[in-house]
This record gives sequence, C-alpha cells and structure tokens, in this order.
Amino acid sequence: MKILVADDDPVSRRLLEILLNKWGFDVTVATDGHEAWRELQNPASPRIAILDWMMPGMDGVQVCHKIREDKTRAPMYVLLLTAKQATEDANGRYESVADDYLAKPYAAHELKARLRSARRILELEDQIEAARKDMKIETTHDPLTGLWNRSSILEILHREIHRARRQSSPLAVFTIDIDQLRQINRQHGHLAGDAVMREAARRVRNSVRIYDSVGRYSGGQLVVVSPACDHSEAMSQALRLQSTICQEAFKTFKGDFPVTISLGIAVGNNNHHAHELISAAEASLAKAKKAGPNRVELACP
Repeated sequence: MKILVADDDPVSRRLLEILLNKWGFDVTVATDGHEAWRELQNPASPRIAILDWMMPGMDGVQVCHKIREDKTRAPMYVLLLTAKQATEDANGRYESVADDYLAKPYAAHELKARLRSARRILELEDQIEAARKDMKIETTHDPLTGLWNRSSILEILHREIHRARRQSSPLAVFTIDIDQLRQINRQHGHLAGDAVMREAARRVRNSVRIYDSVGRYSGGQLVVVSPACDHSEAMSQALRLQSTICQEAFKTFKGDFPVTISLGIAVGNNNHHAHELISAAEASLAKAKKAGPNRVELACP
C-alpha cells in the first residue's frame, strides 16, 4: 500500500522512510506541506498520510483540512505526528480533521499498530463503497441484461424531455421487440430465451450512440431513448439496429437461432410528454408486429 510521509526534518523523514519500507509500504516523501499537497493531487496518490504537525509554509493540520474539503477524493487515513503533549489542544485543531495522532518520540511498534488499524479501516471503507455501488446497480438495472430497468429508463426519458425542451431539439424513442423470443421460450425453455435476451441487449447497447440510453421495458421489449434525433436520423438508426442484431445467428447452449426484431419509433418535439412518446412508440411497434416480422414503423405523435 502507498503511504505519504511529510516532514521537514530530514533525519526524522529518512528514518521513517526506512522503517516503512521495511514493513512493505511504497513510500512517497515530501519536505513540507505544500509538497505533500502537490503529491496528493496525483490520480494514484497514497491512501495513508503521515504528516508532521509543524512544517513550514503549510502545516500538517492545514493539509488535513484541504484533504477533508476535497469531496471527490477516496477515503484517506491521516496520522499526525506532533511533539506536543497528547492532552494539549484536546478537541482542538487536529482532532477534527486527522484520524489519529502520535506524539514524538514514538515507538516503532506503536506506529506499526496504528498503520495496521489504518489499513483495516481503509479496507472496510472500500468494502462499504463497493456494496453501495452494487446496491445502486441492483436498484437501477435489469438483472438479466444489465440494461437500465423500467423505472430508470422512464426517469431518463423524463430527464431527456426536459433537456430537449431547453435546447429546442428533437427526441426519439425506440421500442424494440424480439420477434422469435416467445417461440424460443416455448420450444427450448426460458434459459435459452434468456441467453437470446442477453445477447440482443448486448448488440443493441453496442449499436446505439454513446449518449443514447437503453433499458428493458418489459419481457422481450427494449426501449432506446435517443436525444437530438430527428425523423431521418431515427429511421437510419433503426435500420442499423436491425442489421446489427439480425446479421448473425444467436448462439446458445440449445443451438443457434436466427433472430429478427420489430421496431416502433416516435419522435417528439417540445410539447410532448413521456407517456405520449412511449404510447406512440408502442403503437408503432404494434403496427410493425402486425405487418412483420422484422419491420420498422415510424410515427410522430
């Protein structure tokens, strides 16, 4: 693990560097607070910092304050070294910003114990953050396809409608249905159908623009929200989606399946609401399915 040492005393700094290297830390050194803060601006900066309280230019407590003010930074563990007595300045300058302090002179085994605790705390912070991200993904994404789930794609649609109104730009909504999905589920089982659904989602996601959003709306139906997309662009994108999805058979453990899709498109202007665009796109999809399979229908509600 990387660790930053900031101390203006060259002897103390060197002795601490040797000790930390011996314990397996990757050590970065700084001679004052300003240099320490510059080191902490690097993308791969250390997660643990040992800062001397009294340093020229910017002292350890000031560096602590700057670390805590940076809300984009990953959690850091800051240990202040101070020659002051532990009882001095209680509940004062350093206790509000540093995670711990150690009075000079300190014993090596005591410093090692503090750093062991620091490592455990950071590992716990990382586990909590990973769990938080996993929970967010579970509540916003479809577990089968990894796409946005129904509530999330509708929320995105509402947001893009407001953006389109501000920018006076068109907004297209695509509804996509896998034509053979019910037949595959019925003849080969839902696990085979799930494999087809996942691959279809992957192909759609890889075919749309980077600022388009794709969600699973229901069953075998996907929705694409495409900002700044007019009628001609929407039709071009629909044909590209058809070509990408249908050009190769879908390989599953039950064999290879040729798959086609039907698409319904609605292009809205500044006066339309989310339910109107979705309803118009679904009506276009129903018309395509009736005339299909493998058809595209475009409507302007």
